[in-house]
Amino acid sequence: MKADKLRGLDETELQRELTDMNDQLFRLQFQIRMGQLEGLKKARQMRKDRARVYTILRERAEGKK
Repeated sequence: MKADKLRGLDETELQRELTDMNDQLFRLQFQIRMGQLEGLKKARQMRKDRARVYTILRERAEGKK
């Protein structure tokens, strides 16, 4: 997900996205541990997207919008 799109969301929507990403990442990590390597690329991208959301939330908390 692009940072520009994420910046357009309000804080509650970002929190909802973060919760969904955490759930998806948990499932993908479970698949990887079970030997299904199809989820490896998706898990890497999910971690990056999650970091983007955390960064935007932190910027807003500091008042940098």
